[in-house]
Amino acid sequence: MLSYGVEYTDPYAWVKTLHVIAVITWMAGLFYLPRLFVYHAMETPGSAASEKFKIMERRLLRAIMNPSMIIVLVTGLLMIEGWLSSGWLHVKLLMVAGLITMHMFNARWRRDFEADRNTRSHVFYRYANEIPTVMMLIIIPMVILKPF
Repeated sequence: MLSYGVEYTDPYAWVKTLHVIAVITWMAGLFYLPRLFVYHAMETPGSAASEKFKIMERRLLRAIMNPSMIIVLVTGLLMIEGWLSSGWLHVKLLMVAGLITMHMFNARWRRDFEADRNTRSHVFYRYANEIPTVMMLIIIPMVILKPF
């Protein structure tokens, strides 16, 4: 048994561990993909740099962000029982819905870059890059402090 009373065989602890790991990798992607878009938007479509960004963006979304988001959602659902009446969880779930929405926008923007039809400036992506940060700054206090 650990000093905090959690056993290594406790399934809930393992689900929570997997959830935290997946949240970290998903958030890393949500922070980094729009940053790639910032630099990609400054490149000429069809250039060598633009083509390199397309590969990086596709791999980040498909190999890291998509699986991480799925793991976050599955493990989150496994842990949700008993907390549904908590106000903090409602706020967290609203922010998670926002993160899912940002994920979907990122996927759409990636497809636009892939097809060389991006019409947004690097400044747009700089602002979009801040949205997951704001949501994270709301989620973490909700989860740790459970203020209501």
